[in-house]
Amino acid sequence: MASLMENLIEVLCQESDEYEGLLDLSQKKTQIIASADLEELQRITDDEQELVDRLNRLEKKRVEVTKDIANVLNRDVEKMKLSKLIEMLAERPKEQARLAHAHDRLRRAVQRLQRANEQNRELLEEALGMVEFEMNLLQAAKSAPETANYTRTAYNSGAQMGANSGNFDAKQ
Repeated sequence: MASLMENLIEVLCQESDEYEGLLDLSQKKTQIIASADLEELQRITDDEQELVDRLNRLEKKRVEVTKDIANVLNRDVEKMKLSKLIEMLAERPKEQARLAHAHDRLRRAVQRLQRANEQNRELLEEALGMVEFEMNLLQAAKSAPETANYTRTAYNSGAQMGANSGNFDAKQ
């Protein structure tokens, strides 16, 4: 049982480390979104995907260790929560304290990551809103009303206000 607890604490600490790394990337991403650096945003997203893959592997490992602990304790694995396990370790205060610390550290890292991701989501929504506004502005400029310009022969030239060539210049 002691080795299973050690394994669980080790996995929780590794998960905390990975979530903290993900938090660092999310905080960098906030600045990158604000500066609209798409290349750097792509690089950060790739790095995040690697961290998520490692987290998924650690999660599977944690589930396996939790199943093993539930089997040893003859408990239902579905009802085996870390908080319950911490309570059950009252007779082993040293392991209880280590497990509680690892659990709290993981929970704090996940909560901070959720806040950072929410902030990034809001920034992205604002950026998309600005892009949509600019696209609508360009669309409106293309369909501007015709001017009342007449040619020498008194025919309307049909020129539109604000429309130069009708092509979008990506370099602007």
